[in-house]
Amino acid sequence: MNILDKIVADKHKEVNLKKELIPVEAFELLPFFDRKTTSLSKKLKSSHTGIIAEFKRKSPSKSIINNTANVEDVAFGYEKAGVCGMSVLTDEIYFGGTLDDLINARENCNLPLLRKEFIIDEYQILEAKAFGADVILLIAAILTKKEIKQFSELAKSLKLDVLLEVHNNEELHKSMMPSLDMIGVNNRNLKTFEVCLETSKNLSTHIPNDFVKVSESGISTIEAIKELQPYGFKGFLIGENFMKTQDPGKSAEEFIRSLL
Repeated sequence: MNILDKIVADKHKEVNLKKELIPVEAFELLPFFDRKTTSLSKKLKSSHTGIIAEFKRKSPSKSIINNTANVEDVAFGYEKAGVCGMSVLTDEIYFGGTLDDLINARENCNLPLLRKEFIIDEYQILEAKAFGADVILLIAAILTKKEIKQFSELAKSLKLDVLLEVHNNEELHKSMMPSLDMIGVNNRNLKTFEVCLETSKNLSTHIPNDFVKVSESGISTIEAIKELQPYGFKGFLIGENFMKTQDPGKSAEEFIRSLL
């Protein structure tokens, strides 16, 4: 069993337990459920930088990245830096995140927020809306075509943007459908955790222009972004590069200043 299989197996257990404790009807009573969302895909289309900055404490590949950063300060700092959106990890076991991080980010910035999670059930999409997300992530590697359609259409009915993550041509071609806003190419092999920017370049020509192209993982330099922009990428998800510093917001600000 590889790391992705382990994460998904644990996620099924976690979601089943949550369903027993908190009914979906409870989500509709939370204040953020009726909040008007902000479109990340629209912001990326009009941006010259396309930075989506991440809040992440740890990962299976790098262990502890930053366990002292305060999500409120980071959210404020990222917005001040001029990022297009903020990605918030909510998986606790493998990434050290919680839904509280999503709420705290929402209360401290007006950025479009991506709930970065291993979504395997509609329950998590309703949960994302209730806890302040504007965007959900769907990972093609762990979902069937039917599930991608079902989940993305539910997200659109809730006015959430949908970012679909792919790693290869097979995942891309099974997944393309009108209910997606963005297609993210993950340069990290989720089974080995090796990173290669060529993955984004190779898949870019197969992604129709109807979708905003986002490159994810392994982007740590200005050069990497300038290298990918000619391939049509408008969004760049950056996590560890900012989070491994003492002040992620300031690091993002300096990075964006150098990019412009």
